[in-house]
Amino acid sequence: MTDRHILVINPNTTVSMTEKIGEAARLASSPSTRITAVNPVIGPAAIQGPVDGAAALPGLHELFDETLGTDQSITAVIIACFDDTGLFELKEKSPVPVIGIGEAAYHIASVAAVRFSVITTLSVSVPVLESNLRQLGLANRCARVRASEVPVLALENPNSNARHRIECEIETALEEDNIGAIALGCAGMADLAADLSARYKVPVIDGVASAVKLSEVFIR
Repeated sequence: MTDRHILVINPNTTVSMTEKIGEAARLASSPSTRITAVNPVIGPAAIQGPVDGAAALPGLHELFDETLGTDQSITAVIIACFDDTGLFELKEKSPVPVIGIGEAAYHIASVAAVRFSVITTLSVSVPVLESNLRQLGLANRCARVRASEVPVLALENPNSNARHRIECEIETALEEDNIGAIALGCAGMADLAADLSARYKVPVIDGVASAVKLSEVFIR
């Protein structure tokens, strides 16, 4: 018998990424938490910057309204895009808590360390994340938002050099930013966090797991 049902929405339309996000959420959740991971059928295949974010909003809102309107068992919603696409608008109209994975990662990173840096995908996303940090009141805790210049969908390709580029950017951040933690700035990086934490001996924060744990605490 579950007492928590968390709806995880990937705002892009890439099903394989939704499945990866859902698995990361289940690994982070408590046994009594049910995870449902979904994505819209219309919108961009990846969200890389404000143009894609805007294009994702119609499908995201339609899916949100339809799912919350038909499933009364849902006790929290996670927006599984590190840009926190549509987050603040959804918070205003939602009958249950809505948490963004960017929002969650920033808060957990700010608890883990005095200062942290964010390693995201492409440079086009950097202004979006910096704006969100300011809106959340955490900009002064973030040393820098760094782009690894890894396209989001490259994270789905095991033959890409995405991990190497992310590792290089983490190493540069640890050398230059005077930080004690790293936030991984894409839901597609969720499966890397534990291994990178062990490798670099600092907390490497995954927003999906962070959002699941914050949702569980909030519901409880």
